[in-house]
Amino acid sequence: MEHFNREEIEHMRSRVQAMRGFYTHLLLYLLINLTLLIVNTVRNPETWWFHYTALGWGVGLLSHWWGVFGARIFFSREWEERKIRDLLEKEKRKQNPS
Repeated sequence: MEHFNREEIEHMRSRVQAMRGFYTHLLLYLLINLTLLIVNTVRNPETWWFHYTALGWGVGLLSHWWGVFGARIFFSREWEERKIRDLLEKEKRKQNPS
């Protein structure tokens, strides 16, 4: 990581923390909604209600996903900068093979 500056490292660190937060949210969503499905099936199988929670929370989960990953689906400025840096490094290696 020595060829990255402090600002780039901190930015990536915050991105990784955001990803970790999303994956934790996703895991909780799956575990709790699976539990609600089981409770609904055992206690009141004739009336399905767990899907309301799953749908409502799912909207929040989708929003969290968009905040962490969604904006990066399209070719963002960050993607452009990363691509330029990659191409410059490739060109540099071509000119100065080790």
